[in-house]
Amino acid sequence: MRDARPSSGPKAGRRGWRDRTDRSTWETLSEEIRGCQRCPLGATRTQAVVYRGSLRPRVVFVGEAPGAEEDRVGRPFVGRSGRRLDAAIARIGLVESDFGVLNVLKCRPPKNRFDPSAARTCRPYLDRQLAWLRPSVLVPLGRHALRTVDPEAGPILEVAGRPRPRGSVAIFPLLHPAAALRSRRWAERWERDVSALGSWLASRTKTPYATEV
Repeated sequence: MRDARPSSGPKAGRRGWRDRTDRSTWETLSEEIRGCQRCPLGATRTQAVVYRGSLRPRVVFVGEAPGAEEDRVGRPFVGRSGRRLDAAIARIGLVESDFGVLNVLKCRPPKNRFDPSAARTCRPYLDRQLAWLRPSVLVPLGRHALRTVDPEAGPILEVAGRPRPRGSVAIFPLLHPAAALRSRRWAERWERDVSALGSWLASRTKTPYATEV
């Protein structure tokens, strides 16, 4: 993934600091996403799905695409998968100020099938969101999210549950929470990997914004 963090300039001082002008940049970007018609998904969605969570996140969870409930509500991960994700987030001790959630695709694809062409169109939005949020950890959820943020990673089943250094941001892949709803086997793998994420994050507590893994 491209290094999304600004390294200099008047707004790149203490990590997480935002002034009013900088906040307006985020709001302008969010409105741009909501009004986007750059690919065919803009004609079939109910509404674009931008982000939920802290604007000063330590951890950002990156999903693949909105589903039916997300399309209806306009927020990422609010259906069954979202409840599974939120339970995992609570279990590992992250509070609301610690994390955010977004998707690679900002609009629901037909039949919930990930659309690589739309992902290429959406990619600049993802890069701009992460550049503004400046998380120290990205958690891609599922193979399409992993491929987007870390193209050099191996298959999701091989790399999920372990941290990966990637420029200034550490990446910790997980299976998509929807997988945990499909079978006991994947549910057990999901729980193990989430526990590993929690332990790894706890080990970084003394230096929560370090980029080493």
